[in-house]
Amino acid sequence: MAATHDLVLEEILAIDIGATSIKSCRVDHDGNLLEVRRRRPTPYPCTPERLVTILSDRIARSASTRVGVGFPGEFTEGRVVRPGNLARSGGVTSAVDPALEHRWEGFELQKVLCTVTGHDVRVVNDATLAALGCCADQGREIVFTLGTGFGLALSVDGEIQKVRDVGAEEFTEGLTYDQALGEHGRGLDEARWRVLLERAIIGFVAEFSADVVHLAGGNARRLSPGMFTSVSCPITIVGNEAALRGAARLFQD
Repeated sequence: MAATHDLVLEEILAIDIGATSIKSCRVDHDGNLLEVRRRRPTPYPCTPERLVTILSDRIARSASTRVGVGFPGEFTEGRVVRPGNLARSGGVTSAVDPALEHRWEGFELQKVLCTVTGHDVRVVNDATLAALGCCADQGREIVFTLGTGFGLALSVDGEIQKVRDVGAEEFTEGLTYDQALGEHGRGLDEARWRVLLERAIIGFVAEFSADVVHLAGGNARRLSPGMFTSVSCPITIVGNEAALRGAARLFQD
């Protein structure tokens, strides 16, 4: 019985909040997935209170007392800075709702989840969580998350660097990075999406002097390193489980 109890204590519940779905899975101390990941649609409008209820219910159904969460927006020191697509009250193709965005700004998501659940819950930006799950901790590694939106994280010799949330920045022809390189842009014209993605990668590799690129998120599976002939550094495809694996790294301190 004691051995089983110790095993449960070692487990971590990983939760990856996306603009389309919320994925979760138990992982071990090394980030290995212990079960088939669960998925449920992200609700809209997604208020802070509604998301906390969903996450706390999921945590309550898990035996894990440690929880790592990836948030799909700018997040620092336990607080939401900007909520990204969660500010769109009617879903990812709707307009940003200023009132909803204001409700999210400054929300202490990590503290609230710890208080409500009584567990050790640690929250970071979703691209940061993906970087923790795939970087080799050598040199300058840049991670691009390709899903409903577009995100990036930078790791330098294993240390995650603070970078801006680029999703809402204008990229090309009046489109933001999220609009051009997220799922909506891919669905409109996948060939053009790949061309624009390569252009974006080249630009960010130069900006951050990257030594290697990792492509994470659900749409990474549609790609292969050989598609990016003009990128000056190696590219790896790490897929959609990187963020779940990265949750374990939040507790390796």
